[in-house]
Amino acid sequence: MRTFLDCIPCFMIQALRTGRLVGLSDEKILRLLIDLGGKIKNIKLDDPPPKTAVMVYDLINSYTGKTDPFKTVKKQGTEKALALYPQLKKEISESEDPLGLAIRFAITGNVIDFGISSSYDLESEIQKIMDQSFGRWDEEKFKKAVARADWILYLGDNTGETVFDRLLIETLAHTVTYVVREKPIINDATREDALAAGLDKTATIISSGCAAPGTVLDQCTPEFRELFRKAPVIISKGQGNYETLSDSDAPIFFFLKAKCDVVARHLGVIKGDLVLASGHLN
Repeated sequence: MRTFLDCIPCFMIQALRTGRLVGLSDEKILRLLIDLGGKIKNIKLDDPPPKTAVMVYDLINSYTGKTDPFKTVKKQGTEKALALYPQLKKEISESEDPLGLAIRFAITGNVIDFGISSSYDLESEIQKIMDQSFGRWDEEKFKKAVARADWILYLGDNTGETVFDRLLIETLAHTVTYVVREKPIINDATREDALAAGLDKTATIISSGCAAPGTVLDQCTPEFRELFRKAPVIISKGQGNYETLSDSDAPIFFFLKAKCDVVARHLGVIKGDLVLASGHLN
């Protein structure tokens, strides 16, 4: 998916929000926004938004002096999700459709995204999600694909959401390789964050080698690209992975909440809809 003009205000808002999160003065935030505006005029609209986001967050980090400004927020998100883990695990085990419920929880976990929203109420969001309709819902196609697969490549997204991914992986009972970001960007999960969620107990954790908040294949390691090429089923979590992989012909299932109008239009759904969408699978 290419970058749309609508994405540009989002880059500016993320810079504003991050500056305030780390306590920058209004004067310094203003200089950051002016500097970012000068750089944005040179971006390539043919690139997916996460590719541009690397430049945006490198600049933000140069102003904040922090390489992981969301570190505390990420830790809190994981702790809050882990507190819910035993109850959600129990609900899955007692469900008439454990996999179906685990899928819904995994998509519900995508609300833990401080890159989009500055706050969330996870408990109430989980409750609402059970009654919410889905914009696209290819669950049966996903279940059939998983039944045929001998292993799964799972592309993670946000910290905290990793706990919900763990629930799904445990329910799938497949061999799973779980993929994280190479280094901190926004609140996306790194290896350290995946370990904090306990994912090493149920999956092999690797880095894609990509520093963007998505999966830009030409920036990934050769080892990851080979796994991506061979994977019989790929679970892709979140908007960033969708934005970078929506044109791929790989056997991908996209799990996300459409959090902005641009992504919602691209998917053919309404902003706020939950989505389980198959890529180019028949």
